[in-house]
Amino acid sequence: MPAVDKCLASLARLSLLQASRPTTSMVSRCLAPATLVQTRQASVVRIKKGPVKKKSVPKEYRRHNLDKTDFPRFSLVEAMRILRAYEVGQPPASVKYDLAINLKTARNGPVIKSSLRLPHPVGTDWRIAVICKEGSDVAAAASAAGAVAVGEASLFEQILNDNITFDRLLCHEGSEKALQKAGLGRVLGPKGLMPSARMKTIVTDVAKSIRDTAGSADYRERMGVVRLAVGQLGHTAEQLKANISAVLAKIKAECTEISEESHKEIHDVILSTTNGPAVSLSGKMVSEDDAVTAEQLSSAM
Repeated sequence: MPAVDKCLASLARLSLLQASRPTTSMVSRCLAPATLVQTRQASVVRIKKGPVKKKSVPKEYRRHNLDKTDFPRFSLVEAMRILRAYEVGQPPASVKYDLAINLKTARNGPVIKSSLRLPHPVGTDWRIAVICKEGSDVAAAASAAGAVAVGEASLFEQILNDNITFDRLLCHEGSEKALQKAGLGRVLGPKGLMPSARMKTIVTDVAKSIRDTAGSADYRERMGVVRLAVGQLGHTAEQLKANISAVLAKIKAECTEISEESHKEIHDVILSTTNGPAVSLSGKMVSEDDAVTAEQLSSAM
């Protein structure tokens, strides 16, 4: 009898064990993939984000050391010979010599902006207007000197209507207050025509200023470079040298004044033409290796 009880007890445990472990056949087909496939959890890697470092900007514009570079530098006569070769067949009056002066200067420092009367003008005919009292002796003198428009209220109305038929605008000192009240800065400022004492366009002697302005050249420093036209293709080497010397002397003087606030000096001088390349000047008029002379450049091309 005890043996029979033990046998029944073992059979009961075996049946309970089989019931708790279902076979594959007992699992529904729709549930089989979910129960049989083992899932894996991807490991998460957390990257610590620090503050973004801003790229430092140099305080001054980058300039190469001219003594350590192999870039050639030419005398003025040799540079003119190279540039004239690119302009063969072009009308001499339509081609201009352009000067680019690279400066060693701070990015946020004061800039050079002025005008200069060249010893040998490039030949641009400026149309000059003068702000002065209508019917006055100043207006008569301005008209006699070649001004294309004179007056106050009439000229202000013409400017506000965007009917600007002039290239330069001068203002007599007696009309400075009327100019300020007219509020023409939003119109003339973007065009670079707004008269100011700094640009020496608010004047006392209108006739003299018109004569000086007619042969002057404006220039302004942008990105550490000053650019302006310094001659025509028909100019001789002596004439071009005189113009370049006048420009460099004026800019050196302005750099000396500004150097009290921020360091500024001339780094490189580059000459080019309308259709020609840019040539770096060595500062000499004629070099020993030059194949031509200054007199030969004075002849027709």
